Amino acid sequence: MSTTDPDSGYMVRDGKPEGFFYLDHRTVDHKYNIITDVHVTAGNVHDSVPYVDRLQHQIEKFGFTDTIEAVALDAGYLTTPICKALHDLNIFAVIGHRAFSPVKGLIAKWRFKYDPEKNVYICPQKHELAYSTTDRNGYRMYKSNKEICKACPMLTMCTRSKNHQKVITRHVWEESKEWVRQNRLSKSGKYLYRLRYQTIERSFADAKELHGLRYCRLRGRENVQEQALLTATVQNIKKIALHLAKAC
Repeated sequence: MSTTDPDSGYMVRDGKPEGFFYLDHRTVDHKYNIITDVHVTAGNVHDSVPYVDRLQHQIEKFGFTDTIEAVALDAGYLTTPICKALHDLNIFAVIGHRAFSPVKGLIAKWRFKYDPEKNVYICPQKHELAYSTTDRNGYRMYKSNKEICKACPMLTMCTRSKNHQKVITRHVWEESKEWVRQNRLSKSGKYLYRLRYQTIERSFADAKELHGLRYCRLRGRENVQEQALLTATVQNIKKIALHLAKAC
């Protein structure tokens, strides 16, 4: 904990400076790049944590219930609760792909195919992994037959468990995550995701490079929230003025 600013959080991220920071979580519209929400958290709060609450806040505050057609998010937001929430709200969600590297020497999980009708996984050798139980975090366990696995020629590439049993987990909301993946691969999804570089990424870049949001001017989350809101206000005024001037 920082002794000079306890509200800040210690951030450790690849490609980012390490230390005590605040994070600005913001939302913009894709048509005019107007900032519709700004929320500041400590630097050790993951981007995905406040997302659903901030989305609900905008829906309630601005009446966006029937007007939000789609959202585009980076890979940091690819979590099962976010996918489930967007699926339930019937919002077309496009979220960046997060590449997972399998344990060196072992078969990747995607090579095990899920059969929704039987509720089983099929391994590369065409054997079934049957449903076993669901843990308290909502993950279903699918386990192979140990007797079959003992004689499998791919055993050493499949699992390193002492009992020769392969276990695969699947969240109860995994269908929502698969729906998001299909959206990302669609023509509309690819178009929407490319827009992020012209909208939200540009908005953050302008805030840091042109409006001093790279550094906090005061201590405490409330003060930093005020700085972020004032910065967003200035950016919006400029955007609105430019668009109105073009319309004249």
